[in-house]
Amino acid sequence: MRHTWLAVALLASGAGALSPQARGDFQATFPVDKKTLGIKGSNPYFNLTPGYRLFYRHGNETDTLTVLAETRFIDGVETRAIEDRETRNGALIELTRDYYAIDPATNDVYYFGEDVDVYRNGKVVGHEGSWLSGVKGAKFGLMMPGRPKRGQRFYQEQAPGVGMDRAEIVSVDEKVVTPAGTFDHCIHVVETSPLEPAAKDHKWYAAGIGQVRDEDLLLVAHGAR
Repeated sequence: MRHTWLAVALLASGAGALSPQARGDFQATFPVDKKTLGIKGSNPYFNLTPGYRLFYRHGNETDTLTVLAETRFIDGVETRAIEDRETRNGALIELTRDYYAIDPATNDVYYFGEDVDVYRNGKVVGHEGSWLSGVKGAKFGLMMPGRPKRGQRFYQEQAPGVGMDRAEIVSVDEKVVTPAGTFDHCIHVVETSPLEPAAKDHKWYAAGIGQVRDEDLLLVAHGAR
């Protein structure tokens, strides 16, 4: 997840389906067997193919997401790493490795944590926002369902005091215009966190592409590198 601007669905049916949400609560428990999770599967809104890249720009800020060939076992699950590289005025300000696993039966993508390096003047000055599922009480969350629906609300991160990002799908049929093209039937996700009650982050995802907009950051290019 991005931290500089505030950090990237419930299951529709099946064994991993999420229970109805009473009183508008965000889903925090995901009844999925970790033994079924791994790096094999295909989510139309969240590409985990090594070499796939998404490049965004807004003014003097850029963000590049690259799916790495690198994997890592976290909380007993093999996860896929995605590098998130943020720059401002050409200078690196944050470099993150995010870790994801997918359920091959449902194509639901789960978020298992991140290693964060915060830069200033070319040097690492901190690791704010780092967490891993299974460490210090942190638990994995749901990043993107294989079949997202409007109204679904769920935690993406569950690292008390560090990262508690949660998402609500407010639409599944919006148009987004970016330098990379015009995308129809996009999913609109609003991210919030109890750690920052006043903050909201709006993101849009297109099938076959992935995230096409993050607030003012617009997709400029995508594809295999």
